Amino acid sequence: MTISHGIRSITAAAAARAAEAALACGAGRGAAVVAAVVDHGGHLLALLRADGAFTASLDMARDKAWTAATFGMSTDRLCALVDGHGVLRDGIGRRPGVILFGGGTPLLEEGHLIGAIGVSGGSEDDDRACAEAGIKALGL
Repeated sequence: MTISHGIRSITAAAAARAAEAALACGAGRGAAVVAAVVDHGGHLLALLRADGAFTASLDMARDKAWTAATFGMSTDRLCALVDGHGVLRDGIGRRPGVILFGGGTPLLEEGHLIGAIGVSGGSEDDDRACAEAGIKALGL
């Protein structure tokens, strides 16, 4: 019986690169965003706030990343899964740190969850696009 296994996790340098790419995407879209990147366990590695981004977006970006990492799916997908299931939606949605709208996306390397990125401060479409820009900057 095997009693342990190796876990892949994003590096601090890669987290910073993803966050920088997300902010650049926001600037290109005219949105002052915050980007947060967490490791496989939801622990914060990088957090960047664009000039003029809402202060509240700091916590929201981190929570989006945490939600995506700990549930292993995008915040959009989690929201869709609980939509129409009142008790489940309330139970999950009221947990501290859980976000049930767009902008949080897991980071997968060769099918392994290595972390997640969360972006907040623009529209949901802006946040999604900026999270995707962060992912693309890593070649994922």
